[in-house]
Amino acid sequence: MKSAILALLVCSAAAFSPAKVAKQSTDLSAGNPQFANELGVISPTGYWDPIGLSKNADQETFDRWRLTELKHGRVAMLAVVGYCVQEFARFPGDIDLHGTAFADVPNGLAALSAVPSLGWLQIFFLVGAVDIRGFLGDFDIGKPELDAETLAKRQLQELQHGRLAMLGIMELLRHDAVNLINPGEDGLEGLITGLPFL
Repeated sequence: MKSAILALLVCSAAAFSPAKVAKQSTDLSAGNPQFANELGVISPTGYWDPIGLSKNADQETFDRWRLTELKHGRVAMLAVVGYCVQEFARFPGDIDLHGTAFADVPNGLAALSAVPSLGWLQIFFLVGAVDIRGFLGDFDIGKPELDAETLAKRQLQELQHGRLAMLGIMELLRHDAVNLINPGEDGLEGLITGLPFL
């Protein structure tokens, strides 16, 4: 009996003893350290490449990735603005030759099935023309005459705004997809009424 009690006490004491834990790296900059001082590296993450995509990348590849990020950020900023504006204003007139008015096209994801084929064709060619000309992926387009420090600050702000807009449009689309599944509220109206503090 005493042996059993002693064994239980030893086992219970062992349960509370500190265990050896393998050290894990918390370094988020597993990629190429040569890019650690590039535009867009901000605190608190620093150079953020957790899975090491840039480990073997050269400067040309990194520059292409940065311009792609800039382009996606600019498109996302336009998308967020467009998503909000469509709740308050519409173009006058018709979107096609069959009399479908701009005002008849629903907001958000529901518009995907309502836009006629000719409308999608126009969107496709417009986006292609803008992309081929390089307007969206170039810091030099519309660059004002500023000193180097101010220009770098504004370019960083544009990257940050684009990153935020990419997250923002994904949330707006996610919210809209939920509302398509649960009809009754759509677009910005559903987002505003869904906020607990409003």
